[in-house]
Amino acid sequence: MIAIIDYGAGNLHSVKNALNFIGVENIITGDKNVILNADKVILPGVGAFGDAMKCLRETGLDNTVKECANKNKPLLGICLGLHLLFESSEESPGEKGLGIFKGSVVKIPDSENLKIPHMGWNNITVTKDSRILKDLGSEPYVYFVHSYYINSLDKDIVSAYTEYGQMLGIAVEKENIFAVQFHPEKSGDTGMKILKNFVDLK
Repeated sequence: MIAIIDYGAGNLHSVKNALNFIGVENIITGDKNVILNADKVILPGVGAFGDAMKCLRETGLDNTVKECANKNKPLLGICLGLHLLFESSEESPGEKGLGIFKGSVVKIPDSENLKIPHMGWNNITVTKDSRILKDLGSEPYVYFVHSYYINSLDKDIVSAYTEYGQMLGIAVEKENIFAVQFHPEKSGDTGMKILKNFVDLK
């Protein structure tokens, strides 16, 4: 069973539909006990960093996510779910993130040649022996919608980059914790493979 954490952020049902498509039992829930008893957990999200953190704290789910991380339960953050794992974000100055990873979330620099948000398909470069980004073929394309990206203080956890004006870190992986900037649930066969890789983790 995979628990999709419901903390008031968007994108829940598209993640659920993707898991249904690959035949995986799942549930959208904000119940701490259900989340902690699930085999694996997904922290999705579309929205603002500050609003999301307030919702997590008000429901106590901030501590639930940290407990999942500390218990070696496989945890996958998607889009905003990636950002929330870090300490802070330029999107919401003064708002603390979950702090599971050291570093911050920063805005994609303005450029005359680039549209922000970065929206649409882009290829990624996998830079480490990733457990969930394996067997994707060369230069796989995935779907993005974001204006911010991670600035991880620990570069060793960054598992993939994409080029958009500059090289942007767009995935992290450390022990039982995985997170991606793009939306695997909207990334066709490549996204389904990533989700299946996560589901198949032992």
